[in-house]
Amino acid sequence: MNNYHTHTWRCRHADGDIGDYVTAARRAGLGELGFSDHMPWHDGRWPSWRMTMAQLPGYIAELEGARRAESLRPDGLSLLAGLECEYGEEEESYLRDVLLGEYGLDYLAAGIHSYEADGGWRDSFFITDTRGLLGYARQVEKAAASGLFSFLAHPDVFCNGYWSWNAEAEACARDVLAACEEARLPLEVNGYGLRKPLVPSMEGRRPPYPHPRFWEIAADYDIEALPGSDAHTPTDVGSGLVECRELAEGLGIRILEGLPVLKAR
Repeated sequence: MNNYHTHTWRCRHADGDIGDYVTAARRAGLGELGFSDHMPWHDGRWPSWRMTMAQLPGYIAELEGARRAESLRPDGLSLLAGLECEYGEEEESYLRDVLLGEYGLDYLAAGIHSYEADGGWRDSFFITDTRGLLGYARQVEKAAASGLFSFLAHPDVFCNGYWSWNAEAEACARDVLAACEEARLPLEVNGYGLRKPLVPSMEGRRPPYPHPRFWEIAADYDIEALPGSDAHTPTDVGSGLVECRELAEGLGIRILEGLPVLKAR
């Protein structure tokens, strides 16, 4: 098993450093571990849940040091350096030229926690109306079309706040899935949602995501699924990977076994 969705203390809502996760991943029997802390914004946006620009060089240097140490071990893990990123069209050069180019990151994951609306940003976790669903889907479409990302994290995150599965939710899901199919962008089946408090729905209380109906519809599309633990503590580095894999495989969705490295393309 592999995991490409891992956070450290730098995101301000997780515990543990890179070495802690490497040790835990080895114990969990992982073969490859990707780190994807929330990207820093050069304008300091959303400071309460991401690292600062000043912390980015240290993050990368520590990852490189861990990678060198693992290469000397006969049972060493393969480590990848990445970031989980919001998307804005005005930030494409920053994502491409600075993060992937100047800093040489192995990959970027699209994590659309916020979408643009009315000249500002709205929280994708707390969508309650059709307008929000449409805004989220449009943001995903733009991120997918950019070609900058290796996968879309928690694509059904809108189900965290939108509790009813109705025609509007299905339309949002199909817009997201069609955009990822066209862009050949894998979708993460996110294990963190399985560890979160249950939310109400017409079918009864359920995990906020992954939503079974979203993934049933995903089986209609030519997409690949990537199980991810979305670990915020070292002990969770392998959590949910088996369950997420079984969900996708049970629906006939192809599993992406390894992550292509963007900078090597």
